[in-house]
Amino acid sequence: MSKFIVYPAVSDKQLGFYIDSARCSGCKACQVACKDKNNLDVGRRFRRVYEMTGGGYSRNKNGALINNVFACTLSISCNHCKDPICVRNCPTIAMHKREGDGIVMVNTDKCVGCGACAWSCPYGAPQMNPETKQMSKCDFCIDLQQKGEQPVCVSTCPLGAIQFGPIEELRAKYGSLDYVTGLPDPSITHPNLVINPHQGANFDDMNSERKEK
Repeated sequence: MSKFIVYPAVSDKQLGFYIDSARCSGCKACQVACKDKNNLDVGRRFRRVYEMTGGGYSRNKNGALINNVFACTLSISCNHCKDPICVRNCPTIAMHKREGDGIVMVNTDKCVGCGACAWSCPYGAPQMNPETKQMSKCDFCIDLQQKGEQPVCVSTCPLGAIQFGPIEELRAKYGSLDYVTGLPDPSITHPNLVINPHQGANFDDMNSERKEK
C-alpha cells in the first residue's frame, strides 16, 4: 500500500518564498512551528534561522574609522529551486519537482535513503528521517495549502517577515535578490527565493560567517 500522498497542484505557477531579513527578529517562531507541525525529532529542522555576521573596520583617506560590521538573522528552508540539484542527483527519482506549483517533494515509495540529495543541496534542505531511514524535507505545507491555509512558517511569524506566493509576483513586488552574504551561490540551483536584506548584510565579505542561531 502506498505511503506517499499525492496532492493536486495548488497553483499553476511556481511558488516561492519572500524573506524580509530587515524585519526578522530571530525569534525562531517559524522554526519551532515548522518543527512542531512536522513532528520532527531533535536535530532535524526543515526551516532554520541563521545568524549572519561579517564586515569589519577600515579607515578613510582622512584617517576616520569606518564601521561596516553587521549581524542579522535570516530564515531559510527549501527554496523549491528552478533547477534543484537534489532532483538531478536522486538515483531513484524519489526527489521530484511537481508540475504546476513547482514544489520539490520526496516520494517515500521510491526513496532508498542513500542521502545523495542531502549531499547535493547547498541549502541543507533534504534531511534523513532516522525512523524511516528515508529523506524528508519542507513540502511547502502542501496539506495546509490544500485547505486554503498558509504554510505554518508564514502564518506563525509575528512580524510578517515570511511571505509566499507565485515567485514572479513576489519578484515583481519585492525585487529579485536571492542572495546575501553567507548563502550559497544562487546560480547552483536558481532558488525560488526573494530576500530583503538587513542593512549591511548584502556585503560580500570574505570574513562573513553563517551559523545557526
